[in-house]
Amino acid sequence: MSVINRKSLLVLLFILASWITFTVVQNSAKLWTALKLPISLHHWNYFTNSLCPDALLNPVVSRAETELRIKKIMEELDQLVPPRPFTHVNTTTSAAHSRATLLNPQDTYCKGDQLDILLQVRDHLGRRKEYGGDFLRARMSSPALQAGASGKVTDFNNGTYLVSFTLFWEGQVSLSLLLIHPSEGVSALWRARNQGYDKVIFTGQFASGTSHVNTDCALLLNSSAELCQYLDAQDQEAFYCVKPPQAPCAALTHMYSKNKEVSYLSEQERSLFERSNVGVEIMENFDAISVSQCNKKRVPTKKKCKFGMTSTIPSGHVWKDTWNPVSCSLAPIKMKECLRGKFIHLMGDSTIRQWMEYFKSSINTLKSVDLHELGKFQNLLAVDLDKNINIKWQKHGYPLIGSLIYSVKDIEYLARVIDRTGGEKNTIIVISLGQHFRPFPIDVFIRRALSVHKAVQRLLLRSPDTMVIIKAENIRDMDADMERFSDFHGYIQYLVIKDIFQDLNVGIIDAWDMTIAYGTNNVHPPQSVVRNQINILLNYIC
Repeated sequence: MSVINRKSLLVLLFILASWITFTVVQNSAKLWTALKLPISLHHWNYFTNSLCPDALLNPVVSRAETELRIKKIMEELDQLVPPRPFTHVNTTTSAAHSRATLLNPQDTYCKGDQLDILLQVRDHLGRRKEYGGDFLRARMSSPALQAGASGKVTDFNNGTYLVSFTLFWEGQVSLSLLLIHPSEGVSALWRARNQGYDKVIFTGQFASGTSHVNTDCALLLNSSAELCQYLDAQDQEAFYCVKPPQAPCAALTHMYSKNKEVSYLSEQERSLFERSNVGVEIMENFDAISVSQCNKKRVPTKKKCKFGMTSTIPSGHVWKDTWNPVSCSLAPIKMKECLRGKFIHLMGDSTIRQWMEYFKSSINTLKSVDLHELGKFQNLLAVDLDKNINIKWQKHGYPLIGSLIYSVKDIEYLARVIDRTGGEKNTIIVISLGQHFRPFPIDVFIRRALSVHKAVQRLLLRSPDTMVIIKAENIRDMDADMERFSDFHGYIQYLVIKDIFQDLNVGIIDAWDMTIAYGTNNVHPPQSVVRNQINILLNYIC
């Protein structure tokens, strides 16, 4: 009996051991987590190339975290732009009735001084306003010297503003303060922007045998018809088209867009955006001021511009058609030698495509490569085989606004392009986003900026030597459709980009401040502006 009992006990122990082993294997992740011990991650995110400590400290941001970040940014922006309903245009801010007063006026000012102006805004009936929020643009200039700079506007939120100019150069200087939009108009634009996705409508072209079929497309489609969803599963960004009856969703080949005859502004609100009411001069009667050297001490030599330097307002000034940053110095760089052995990825809209055209016109050995694409937004590649220079421009993903038809066969979101980029010290990525997002609710732009931010973060983890530069938006013309393309929308996006990317080691080219200083008012500024933007890039990388 003792032998039988011993065998039975051994069998029971074997079964118990097997069961324990099976349980541990099946629940190992839970067990190690409970014990707070290191765990081997078998299902690692496929964008991460290694299990380095830095990568573990920067896990992929969850969808829930992304949604919370978007919500938080939007709440902050809502506080920045409170509702300002009005019953009559006469109660809105008037440039003609507002009063600008020069503080501590002098016959002659000294180079380097700060000049301050106190602005008290009034409505069209001459009554002082008790709240702020007006969209103002301050600029100083000396056309004869090809000089200009933006001014800093401080809003005290009580109808009073302090406008400050740094007197960067000697000579006769003209001062300007434009009322781009009254606070009531700003509030109306903000509400209208976030109300609808249909201010621009897209038409998708599908291949169907030897013919083509056109259907409606959009970021959001209110349709009972069957839809094609073009989804980026990683970042949950989507674009939709009505599915043609005789063609699969994969047959989408081309796209074009046009403004839809819809407005989320009242008739009274729309009157604020007539051209005569946009960008009205407040300081029309101000005379030019005289600035002298005043024998002041020599200004200390500034360090060469590099990543991570303090951002200032204004960020610099133009003098003799050359950009001079406040916090650092730009050296003259020989472009061809600087770009030797470099691969420059230009990603985004047509304002960064201008860079490609400038590179090609400035380096005569840079030759275009035929990528066998057609249309307005075709990808561009130029190479110099002798110097081993490669420069590529690639459009960003939806939305892309264009009245001329363009191919979408190769369209993709920039985050995926960045994820495919190996990166190293000779790889430079320049990103420009904004102009095509202005007509759509701000959450679309925030989500895209966060997606690109996460992709850049992953890139810098695996290849920290890669250089990434963010080019801010340019200001644009004032006779554009304000509900869709106002610079107010661009300014909000400018703030969003600076906020989102402030934690990464990337370079910022403040095209917003630069184009104000130049006074271009053109979405595609002249070559001199592009040249100075590119000179900042060259100083960053060489």
